[in-house]
Amino acid sequence: MTTAYLAAEGFIDQLQAELKRSGIDVAHRHERLLVCDGAAVAAAWAANVWHDCRELPVDSIGAAAKALRDVQRNWAMYAPLHHRRAALIQERLPHVSAKPIVFPASAPTAPLGSWTLLAPDRLLMAARCSSPFANGEVAFVEDKTGPPNRAYLKLWEALVRLGRWPGPGERCLDLGASPGGWTWVLAKLGAEVIAVDKAPLDPRVAAMPGVAWRGESAFALEPASVGPVDWLCSDIVCYPARLLRLVETWRASGLVKNFVCTLKFQGATDHEAAAAFAAIPGAQLVHLHHNKHELTFLL
Repeated sequence: MTTAYLAAEGFIDQLQAELKRSGIDVAHRHERLLVCDGAAVAAAWAANVWHDCRELPVDSIGAAAKALRDVQRNWAMYAPLHHRRAALIQERLPHVSAKPIVFPASAPTAPLGSWTLLAPDRLLMAARCSSPFANGEVAFVEDKTGPPNRAYLKLWEALVRLGRWPGPGERCLDLGASPGGWTWVLAKLGAEVIAVDKAPLDPRVAAMPGVAWRGESAFALEPASVGPVDWLCSDIVCYPARLLRLVETWRASGLVKNFVCTLKFQGATDHEAAAAFAAIPGAQLVHLHHNKHELTFLL
């Protein structure tokens, strides 16, 4: 069995270190794609994981396209090398729509395989992948006027990955909210939002229906002073170990149904803290397409 891990752009070192911690040896590196023996393991720094990879010789463009079509309809190309030849193969495959998502919306459900040319006459393909998006890259129809910064795209992507999002009647806590990009997302969905930050919100966000600002430190906030919340969201700039203690406090309170939190790495990547988040029962730890040197914790 062979598994391939496509590193998030710019984070191949983090993925290699993560795989090494899991005892996985890389058999072959194809630019950002790390080909490994064995079944897949959890890999937060992978934009996409290719399961049950198959490698086969292809002596022509037509033969390569036929080999892919014989397996299934939908395929995404990864072509860091031999790009022209790969593009000619992709042209012979059925078109896969890649329109930007209008949020809120669910992720595509149709199976989407991935393939690449390891050499001009050698194809690597996987019919089953972890991401429903080509190479794990999610594009949205962006809002250029409403949110105060681009952080809203991270929350949009996280909620699309979860396949659920807050709605009217739900109560949300946004920790480290200023200037309000995530609060804007939650309020636009019709939820009631408690935005916590010593810095004020952007006035346009503060004026949105359902938004209440508390000028406090997220780390000094007592869960009992807030009460039950449907969603706890955090894009706080802090060390991941400190965020872990915060999350554990709120988990222990039993007051939170869903978590969406960003782990921001300042300097070196804290793989120990990341592993602790990943070990929380039911958790997902992912590198979103819109993340920088950070991961997103979903629960």
